[in-house]
Amino acid sequence: MTEPWSNEVDGPLDCLIVGGGPAGLTAALYLARFGRRFLVVDADDSRASWIPTSHNVPVFADGVSGQEILARQREHIARYGAQVVSGTVTALRKIEEGFAVSFEEGTGDRISRKVRARRVLLATGADDVEPNLPDLPDAIQRGLVRYCPICDGYEARGKRIAVIGHGDRGLGEAVFVARTYSRDVTLLTLGQGMDLDAGERERVEKHGIKVVHEPVDSLDIEDGRITVLRTAGGGEHRFEVLYSALGLKLRSELARGLGAKHDGTGALIVDEHSRTTVPGLYAAGGVVRGLDQVVVAMGHAAMAATDIHNRCELPTEEEAGGGSQWGWAT
Repeated sequence: MTEPWSNEVDGPLDCLIVGGGPAGLTAALYLARFGRRFLVVDADDSRASWIPTSHNVPVFADGVSGQEILARQREHIARYGAQVVSGTVTALRKIEEGFAVSFEEGTGDRISRKVRARRVLLATGADDVEPNLPDLPDAIQRGLVRYCPICDGYEARGKRIAVIGHGDRGLGEAVFVARTYSRDVTLLTLGQGMDLDAGERERVEKHGIKVVHEPVDSLDIEDGRITVLRTAGGGEHRFEVLYSALGLKLRSELARGLGAKHDGTGALIVDEHSRTTVPGLYAAGGVVRGLDQVVVAMGHAAMAATDIHNRCELPTEEEAGGGSQWGWAT
């Protein structure tokens, strides 16, 4: 773990963790208990903090909010003296002994810091694409539109549900909700329109999904939820729960800047130890391709931290003269 510093930390860290969500804080717990020297840099914008109540996090049978998860995790790692610094990583580059990192500490008058780390774990997560609803630019962040039917669809079973989306993603999520939780599901395309082919029409009819192609012109909010949406053609639609299927913007720029392999959405591709294709660079949680769940993020982080610990006494890949641990060009 790190000691107090000046603008540059003396000597390389065993690991720098970028991101203080469920993944980053899980990795911090493991590395702290392994006795490793590390630092967490957190921009204080974890999507987990938006979760009002989740009932599918094991052990919390009565539900737990995202903010409580994060608070409990921070309290836990604090027992081991782990450091979480509020700040934003502005540059990440490869050097012979690992990585050179620059970050801005603080939220107001920021202080520029530099640190070297033999390995880096990116737990930077993603941002939801907000739906284009009238006079409501942050509906997901405010909790007016939900973003994870896997997490809380059980609590919405049997209710009138709208899925906001279009294309394969929108239709796929509407089908998932309809076959899993409710027979009263509407797909709102927000004016994007969808030319359904024969196979798609068959899926829509099979699951009783209604498709609204018109954009939403106005809406009503009552008691902290959207109750009525009116379309441009004068139609009025009432729902009890709304989900967004508009996708995510992955925060993978730091890894992609180093040439890490990723899919078409920007999600990082990792191996069974959560290693990216860049030697010494790991990734966990929402920034990784796969199921976007709190418990999955924690699992990624546990594997990454354990591998980092096991490799700490070994030379870095560059020092050993090796290339990518995947055998791919980077």
